[in-house]
Amino acid sequence: MRRRELLAAGGLAVPLRLLITLDDALVLLPAPARVSSPAEISARLACARRRFDTSDLARLVADLPDLLAVVHEAAEQDGDPAAHVRLAACYDLATEALSKIGRYSSSRITADRATTCAAMSGSPIAMAASARALGIVLRHEGRQRIADQITLKAAGRLEVTGLVTPAQSAAYTQMLCTCAYNAAQAGDRDRALELIIEAERAAARLPDHPVGGQPFTVTPAQVALYRVGVHWSLGDAGAALHVGRSLHPGQFSTPERRGRLHTDMARAWWQWGKPEQTARALLAAHHQAPAEVCDRPAIRKLVTDLTGQHSRVPGVRELAAAVGHRILSGR
Repeated sequence: MRRRELLAAGGLAVPLRLLITLDDALVLLPAPARVSSPAEISARLACARRRFDTSDLARLVADLPDLLAVVHEAAEQDGDPAAHVRLAACYDLATEALSKIGRYSSSRITADRATTCAAMSGSPIAMAASARALGIVLRHEGRQRIADQITLKAAGRLEVTGLVTPAQSAAYTQMLCTCAYNAAQAGDRDRALELIIEAERAAARLPDHPVGGQPFTVTPAQVALYRVGVHWSLGDAGAALHVGRSLHPGQFSTPERRGRLHTDMARAWWQWGKPEQTARALLAAHHQAPAEVCDRPAIRKLVTDLTGQHSRVPGVRELAAAVGHRILSGR
């Protein structure tokens, strides 16, 4: 009961009972509700991805136990590479969702399973996606350097393909972005900047809009957003804000990415000592994707620090009310 109260007080959008059900499913999968064809599984995966992209994490987590059961059964029956690609993609999505809401022990399980399934598929793109998801988990564990090594290896595996398809080119660009961010998180300034420049070069050959049906939908604007993250990770808030000012929400096709734009800008503003601009950016993020503010532990901490230190700054009380955060009187 105490654990439930603590989570509720933190403003999490995903009920504890759903998280427990998913944790149980990672130990013992439930029987699938019904047998599904590959086309039906792909449609369900696309629906689950849309829920992630629209910040609907509660419904995504609620559906994951049965979805995992269905995709597992199909992979065991078919045993073909495409079935393992779908299973890896399902575990990748679970990893991203669990990492976003701070369930790191569970996300490590899903990331490891995604890596195994992707290797069984033999697909360099699937292996890159799973390496990226595992890298996210490792970063949260404070293991930035090994996260860097894993994603670099996956990027190299993609490069060997010759990048002859649009999907391979998009995946390679995404991995360069991830490698740059990992290097920045590890404090390797020179390599982080080198990698993000390389990603920008690769992105110049991509469409400026997401392409449906590909595991990665990176665009030049999304690469620029990664540059914002690289700069604030390196402690260069001014450079992050300079890049971020050239971006606008209309360049991003999903609420999750639009919310990420605003939270990255909030982190840069906070790093630069600008609480009013930080509050404004967090309110904009909450408007686009509430889970980006309410569920991500790092952003929830930023909200706590901001409301605790600057309660009288314009926008702070509005932000606190939006996320259900209590401001102590007299602050």
